Amino acid sequence: MVGGNKNVISGHLKKVVGSRNIQLANQDIELKTTGYHIGSIPPFAWQPEGFRSFFDLELVNETVLAVGAGVWGHEILINPVYLLKASSAIAVNLTNRELPIYAQF
Repeated sequence: MVGGNKNVISGHLKKVVGSRNIQLANQDIELKTTGYHIGSIPPFAWQPEGFRSFFDLELVNETVLAVGAGVWGHEILINPVYLLKASSAIAVNLTNRELPIYAQF
């Protein structure tokens, strides 16, 4: 999970995923994997066993986040700390070159 105004640093993502072989999924693979269309994917409740989600540490600084609710145009407004708990995401630095990947917040 990364803010809509941010870009992921590919080297950071490769390290946290543990693979150099990463790429964006096309919309067909994304729909088949998640059951949701791009832009509406909820950050919790659909992931199969072993699925890992990553949460960019920059999001912790926000008061409220708007995340997909499963239907295009609908959003859930949620505090970042509650989103981290609900999604069981791993908090890492994916967007800030000045900070270590596993910075603490």
